[in-house]
Amino acid sequence: MRLLQITASRGWRGHEQKIIYLYEAFKDFGYVEDQWIICPKDSEVFKVATEKKMQVFGYDIKSEYDLKFAKDLKKFAETNKADVIFIHNSESHTQAVLSSLVYGLKVPLVLCRTLIKRVDTNFFRKWKYNYKGIKKIICVSYPVVDILKYAVKDHKRLCVVGSVTDINKFPKQHQTGLLHKEFNIPEDYKIIGNIAAFTGFKDHKTWVNSVAELHKRNVKAKYILVGDGPLEAEIKKQVSDLGLENEIYFSGFRKDIPEILPEFDLFLFTSNNEPTGGVLLESYACGVPIVAANAGGIPEVVVDEVTGLLAEVGNPISFADKVEQMLNDADLQKNCKKNGRNYLIDNFTKEVIAKKMITELKEVIQ
Repeated sequence: MRLLQITASRGWRGHEQKIIYLYEAFKDFGYVEDQWIICPKDSEVFKVATEKKMQVFGYDIKSEYDLKFAKDLKKFAETNKADVIFIHNSESHTQAVLSSLVYGLKVPLVLCRTLIKRVDTNFFRKWKYNYKGIKKIICVSYPVVDILKYAVKDHKRLCVVGSVTDINKFPKQHQTGLLHKEFNIPEDYKIIGNIAAFTGFKDHKTWVNSVAELHKRNVKAKYILVGDGPLEAEIKKQVSDLGLENEIYFSGFRKDIPEILPEFDLFLFTSNNEPTGGVLLESYACGVPIVAANAGGIPEVVVDEVTGLLAEVGNPISFADKVEQMLNDADLQKNCKKNGRNYLIDNFTKEVIAKKMITELKEVIQ
C-alpha cells in the first residue's frame, strides 16, 4: 500500500500525535510500501515529522476552501501513485472532497473521526460526510459512530479503531519527586493531576469543584493542571473565587509528559464528552491510578473497578468519593495499575492499533 495522510491542523493534541504514531508503526511493521504526510508547513505535525525524518510535505494552506491546495493534492497523490488518502481533520476533509469533485482526484478517501459532535448541522457538512469518494469513516470509539449515524446514510461505512499510544515513550515507572520540587509541595502530600486542553468538554469546572470538595474533606494532596487553551483564564478565576490558589497549580503546556505523568499519585479526568482519552492510556503506561468520568468513549478505555474508577459526569461529590476510595485502598491501586497496563498492551499499543487500522485501509483498496 502507498498511503498518504493529510491534516490541516496546526496544533498538537492527541490526534496529531496519532498521525505520527501510525506513520512509525506502518513503517516498523512493514505495512506500507511507501507513505507520506501532508500538512501546513507552520504546523506542529510538520515540525515533529521533520525532526523524525519522515516523508512530510508542508504547504501554505490558506483556508478550508483553498482550491490551489486541492489541485496540488490531486497532483501529489497521482504523481506518487497513492492508493489511499487518509484524512485526519475537518478542514482536510473539505479539501480532499474539493480535490475529488473539482479536479477529478480518483484516489479513495478514508476519514479518521475522533470527535463526539453532530455533523448534520448544515447541508454542506452533512453532504461531505456522505460524499461518494469517502469510502470509509474510521471512528475512535462507538459513541463517535453513534453521533455520526445522524448524518451518514450508509452506516456500513462506519467502523471503530481505538486510540493508540507508544508504551516505549513512557519508560519512567517510579516517582523522583520532580513535581514536588518544582512546585515546592511537601513530600508527604499526594499529587492529583490532569493533562488536558482548557476546552469546554474537558470540564475543568467540575475538576476544580471536585478539588474544592476534597480540600473540604482535608485530603492531604495538592493538585496540578497541565495544559493551555481558551478557557484557562476562566478556570483560574474559578480557582481564585473558591480560594484554592494554594491548592491548585497551573503548569501550562508541557512537552515532558513522560517525565511528569509518573509523578502523579492519581489521574483525575472529568471530561464530559471524551471520544476515548489517549492520556488515560498514557496513565496506564506510567502506572498511575485513574478516576475518570463515565462519559463518551471513556468506558471503552477505563473498566470500572478493574483498571480504574468511573464517577458520575459533572458530579464533584461522586468524583471526590472515588478519589478517596482509590487513595485509601492500596490493593485497589495495585490491581488497577496491573490491570490497566495489561489492558493497554492487549488493546491500544502501536502494534495492535496499526494492524487494525491497516486492515480497514486495505479493505478500501480491495
